[in-house]
Amino acid sequence: MPKKPDPVADATDEARAEARALLAGAGFAALAFTDPETGTPGISRIAFGLGPDGLPVTLISELAHHTRALRQRPEVAFMVGEPGPKGDPLTHPRLMVQARARFLAADDPARPGLREHYLKAHPKAKLYADFADFSFVVLEPVAALLNGGFGRAFRLSATDLRA
Repeated sequence: MPKKPDPVADATDEARAEARALLAGAGFAALAFTDPETGTPGISRIAFGLGPDGLPVTLISELAHHTRALRQRPEVAFMVGEPGPKGDPLTHPRLMVQARARFLAADDPARPGLREHYLKAHPKAKLYADFADFSFVVLEPVAALLNGGFGRAFRLSATDLRA
């Protein structure tokens, strides 16, 4: 039986630009993780942004179920991109990124700059960003898949996502 062609193409400059735009424009993301109690997948909506270095970042509480999951198994995936107001939702671009979660310690020298940058995009987070149970988490990309709509799928590397 002949092997079917791979419908996912290698990254193009246009695909890289589209993926970067999706990341830059996202204020939230869907985060997939492995539930530490059951070993099955879980998913949560998180506040999302890019740090000053261009890496994806979120701010999460120790009370959130996914926080314990990330501490035990930092391998995650997240998705950004929302359907537009018209048309089939599957025709709108979305980006799935496989990543590793890295918690920033409260005394990390990068934290003040990251905090200031994050709060510009998420000003309401100022109410809780300094609570002891909140941590900034950098989601370091490993690989990504851009689905640009029907018939437009691209495989991207971590480097492809950086401006």
